[in-house]
Amino acid sequence: MLLAVDIGNTTIGFAVIRKTGKIESSVVLDTNAKTVEIMGVVNKVLKAYPVNRAVVCSVVPRAARILENILRKRLPVAVIGRDIIVPVKNRYKNPRQVGQDRLVGAFAAMQIYGKPLIIVDLGTAITFDVISTKGEYLGGAIVPGLRLSAESLFLKTALLPHIEFSAPRHIIGKTTQESMLSGLFYGYGSLCRGFIDLISRQLKAKPKVVMTGGHTQLMKKFVSPKIRIIDEDLVFKGIYFLSYL
Repeated sequence: MLLAVDIGNTTIGFAVIRKTGKIESSVVLDTNAKTVEIMGVVNKVLKAYPVNRAVVCSVVPRAARILENILRKRLPVAVIGRDIIVPVKNRYKNPRQVGQDRLVGAFAAMQIYGKPLIIVDLGTAITFDVISTKGEYLGGAIVPGLRLSAESLFLKTALLPHIEFSAPRHIIGKTTQESMLSGLFYGYGSLCRGFIDLISRQLKAKPKVVMTGGHTQLMKKFVSPKIRIIDEDLVFKGIYFLSYL
């Protein structure tokens, strides 16, 4: 079995994947978790499943170093971007600026869904990644994610409250909290639909659109019908595919 690890800015995802590609189990931990907490999750996973190797995808170097040191004491570890290179032609002006998770997701989406593609990842940031008909990574767009925007409103204003995330029932909010939720969910839904239209026009194609990331379930109804493919395990699947290259 493979232990796939996706280290993002907010969470670390662990997935145990069988040789068939089936995800047997997954665990999510805060990226800022203490080393002892990370060790606890790793020990629990390795005790429960016959994992014989690990592959790590990370956009947080500090957390990647901690996790790699923990894992190397138990099993072989490969890090994407260093030990495994994602076989996607990267058209960024400076290819090193593209997060490995974006390339891994793009690679997985092409293997599963074909091309051209737009991948919308609803995480700490909302990213739009564009794959051409030739299978080249063209670039994309990055905007602050829902939680970042909500925290910014709370921290940078005198009267707006800290809110718990829940889908709003109406566009027109009747309280400050309802108005903030409406702005976030309907606003970002409109933003996603608008970006998809603009990118599609520039591509002069009808790309498949894949949505992934931690806020997928909360946001999917606000983005539809532009997005018909939802794959919350896209990066894990990409790690799995890459582990067999």
